[in-house]
Amino acid sequence: MRSAVLVVMLFACSMVVGQGTYQLAVLKYSGGGDYYANPTSLPNLITFCNQNLGTNISKEVPFVEAGSSNIFNFPFVHMTGHGNVVFSSAEVENLRNYMLGGGFLHIDDNYGMDEFIRVELKKIFPSQELVELPTNHPIFHQKYNFNGLPKIHEHDDKRAQAFGIIVEGRLVCLYTYQTDLGDGWEDQAVHNDPTEKRRQALQMGANILMYAFFN
Repeated sequence: MRSAVLVVMLFACSMVVGQGTYQLAVLKYSGGGDYYANPTSLPNLITFCNQNLGTNISKEVPFVEAGSSNIFNFPFVHMTGHGNVVFSSAEVENLRNYMLGGGFLHIDDNYGMDEFIRVELKKIFPSQELVELPTNHPIFHQKYNFNGLPKIHEHDDKRAQAFGIIVEGRLVCLYTYQTDLGDGWEDQAVHNDPTEKRRQALQMGANILMYAFFN
């Protein structure tokens, strides 16, 4: 419970824009997937948010292991990769406690994670279903307005979708699929995405952070 209280305190501090400095993290997981993909993504998103939302987020983004108690130091944890994901029973319990205690987990499929992450999320919340968020969900209408997720990279001719796990009316986990938001946050030279695509990705990312912190 002490860890859960710590998360609530971090959220309370972050509610005042510009007050204090708080930190985001990237989830390190087992199974062979490249949890370390897109190394410039979160630093670029943080810079964008600090400049355009008035936030004061640390530009240092550490990795945090799925089973570590250190996860409770971060109000927002980002997860990405292209392949396999495996959570142990201890990691399942830790991640569940983190999200139920006030933490927010954003999972961005970097293409190839979908079949694995859905199984692992079911371990964490066996009684909850991943539900697709409608286009009128508040996460799409924070500072920037979107009619659903922007499509940054094309894969398999599928539309971009945002799924969520909602517990007692609170969105605790956001899963973005077939969008590649994280690629759009990376340095322009990495994928040579058009300026407009990168702008859309960063603005949607800012919406996600605003929603996680202020709702």
